[in-house]
Amino acid sequence: MSKDNSNRPKALIFDLNETLLDLSEVRKSVGDILQGGEEIVSLWFETMLHYSLVANASDNYRNFSDIGAAALMMLAKNRNIDMDMDRAHNALAPIRRIPPHPDVPPALEHLNEKGYRLAVLTNSPRDGMEAQLSNAGIDKHFELQLSIDDIGIYKPDRHVYRWAARQLGVAPGDCLFVAAHGWDVAGAMAAEMKAAFLDRPGQNLYPLSTNPAFVVPDLEQLASML
Repeated sequence: MSKDNSNRPKALIFDLNETLLDLSEVRKSVGDILQGGEEIVSLWFETMLHYSLVANASDNYRNFSDIGAAALMMLAKNRNIDMDMDRAHNALAPIRRIPPHPDVPPALEHLNEKGYRLAVLTNSPRDGMEAQLSNAGIDKHFELQLSIDDIGIYKPDRHVYRWAARQLGVAPGDCLFVAAHGWDVAGAMAAEMKAAFLDRPGQNLYPLSTNPAFVVPDLEQLASML
């Protein structure tokens, strides 16, 4: 899709996991402990997201790392695998040291050179987010590192995206939200942000949402189009 030079976004806001960072190591760890393949790993992620929305709906905020561990325990129980919270957290420990996708560092550098303000917005807890960005070597590219820990509401609630825009001092409509998740893109657009979908393997747009401004295979292509 072509760029619109007359409507340059004032800020780009990025999802973190799977969008910027490669979760292959975490997927392997989860698959090993659940004794299954990619389908069980996808079910774990979906269960974790499901219960983050339960936390939103019940006004009972819990740390995303704890929700991820709890989801792992639930799936382990269904497969008759002994699991406690400590073992579940240990299985998820690789998430703090996962690498960026190869397209990410050069694209972020390109966007910095173009003068864009960049921020991260993630469901991950603040300490985990900071460790991830530092270990991946991409923390220097971002003006703001935003965790929903600070407001206790999970994406894709539209209030989260509006909160992120306020932290940057810009209107939601002046932001371009970038994610590899259809649900995340849909949430950002519901908050009146423009959106770019990174068409990473295994990810899809939500057919009942409106179309984002950009659909690209990787971040380098998006950076060249802006």
